[in-house]
Amino acid sequence: MTVSRRGRDGGLVRPYVVTGGRSVPSRNHFDHLTLVIVRPEVPRSHLTAERRRVVELCLPGALSVAEISAHLGLPVSVLCFPLADLMDSGHITTRAPIPPAKQLDPDLLKAVLHGLRAL
Repeated sequence: MTVSRRGRDGGLVRPYVVTGGRSVPSRNHFDHLTLVIVRPEVPRSHLTAERRRVVELCLPGALSVAEISAHLGLPVSVLCFPLADLMDSGHITTRAPIPPAKQLDPDLLKAVLHGLRAL
């Protein structure tokens, strides 16, 4: 679904439809890098189109909120509503992104290399 930015274009979903008219999601801890993971065992037959699409996008593996936002054409601020609803219903879980690895100590790398050469 795409959000209309130009008024009442036919076939486009307005943000207040996706949010259900709410101004604050039930959970507000989604940032752009939060990873969304689907729980495939939870039934999806009663989900709205946007929520079902989120679940379908994440079924092959975890996606970040930013990736889901781009696929659906929804701003992250609007996407937080269906994500919060899916968390509340048990359809998804989230986790923080994997932090970047710390830079290795060059002396340690030289010692490992020296040890490998000595073998």
